Amino acid sequence: MTRKVQITEYLDIDLEREMWCCNRCGRELISARTSYKQGCLVYEREPRDIYNPLVDEAFSFAPNPDWLRYLEFYCPGCGTMIEVEALPPGHPTTYDIELDVDALKRKCSGGGQE
Repeated sequence: MTRKVQITEYLDIDLEREMWCCNRCGRELISARTSYKQGCLVYEREPRDIYNPLVDEAFSFAPNPDWLRYLEFYCPGCGTMIEVEALPPGHPTTYDIELDVDALKRKCSGGGQE
C-alpha cells in the first residue's frame, strides 16, 4: 500500500516511491528530492492577457512584460493548476519546497502526525 502525505492543496508526496504526486489525479510528477515544478507542464502567460484593459489599451493594469512574467504550473495528468509564479524575465523558477524526505519518512513510520 502506498503511503502518501499531503504537502499542499494540490501536491502529495508518496513516501515509499519518494515521488511528488498530484493530489487530484494521483499522477507521479517527479522525484521528491527535486523541485516538483520540473515535473509540471509550464505555461508562460502574457500579463496583458490576464489583465485586459478596462477602457483603452493605454490604460491597463497589466504589469510591463519587460519587467514581469507569469509562469503557471499544471499537472500533466489532469490539468490542475498547482502553482503560479510572478518573476522578472530571465529569473529561474523559485525552488519553494525542499523536504527532508528521510526525516518525513521516519516521522510517518513512527506513528507521528502527518
